[in-house]
Amino acid sequence: MTLLELQRRMEQDVRRPLTAELTMQSQTTEGESMEEIAAGYIRPNSELTSFERLEIYNRQYWFRVISAVSEDYPALRALLGDERFDALVLEYLKQRPSTSWTLRDLSADLPQFLERHSAFASEQHRLAVDIARLEWAYVEAFDGAELEPLTSDELAQLGPESSLALQPHLRLLAVDYPVDEFVLAVKKPEEKAVNSGAAQLRQTIVTSTLPEMAPERRYLAVHRYDDVVYYRTLEESEFRLLAALQEGKTIAEALEVVAGEEQPASVQQTFALASELGWFCRPTL
Repeated sequence: MTLLELQRRMEQDVRRPLTAELTMQSQTTEGESMEEIAAGYIRPNSELTSFERLEIYNRQYWFRVISAVSEDYPALRALLGDERFDALVLEYLKQRPSTSWTLRDLSADLPQFLERHSAFASEQHRLAVDIARLEWAYVEAFDGAELEPLTSDELAQLGPESSLALQPHLRLLAVDYPVDEFVLAVKKPEEKAVNSGAAQLRQTIVTSTLPEMAPERRYLAVHRYDDVVYYRTLEESEFRLLAALQEGKTIAEALEVVAGEEQPASVQQTFALASELGWFCRPTL
């Protein structure tokens, strides 16, 4: 066995999915014995067999990737409980194994995966999906790019046919539950936010008492300001206006989307708020 063949063999075996009991599988999907495979390139010692030595690496790999996903979704874990959450993550990683050099991207598709697999959340499925979407939006807002915001003078020079881009770190979410309240109950903020319309997250402290969630349509902006991520509740018309601009519509086209819904004063208020928070920037080619 060449060094390259050994490396590929080791990678394949270390990344082999664990059993439901979080141990190494005794056989491959083709029916080969893992004890025989391990003995083929790992020596036993006085304490452990070849299988047991390989199992240490197999389990540690999976514990690390499971931990990486768990760190991104503490509120989802709190909702589902450890057993259901671990089962969800194991199945997700089996179907969507790590392909990136960074663990940051590992859990990017978990909200979509959960959307397609309702059994992991049963009657709480819609709530669980909304929580997952919000928690991933937090990750994206935390490390998303930030462009030079437009100044008030630059905004004043724009006409109806002008286009506006929104900051890459800004995420707009329409959810069916007030999941910002749920997530904040799990991630207890170290400091209170100054603005009642925003929520500041600094330190994760999982609470033992979770709030009851009743369906309530809510529109959220998840953004970063001074290196801190905030959740801001929007009116539906604000959400639709900003979403239209984010899609690349001109100012006139975006205003047409909310025609009959927005009063001029509200439009001005939305633009003033977005400008103050530095959400507007020039479109990039």
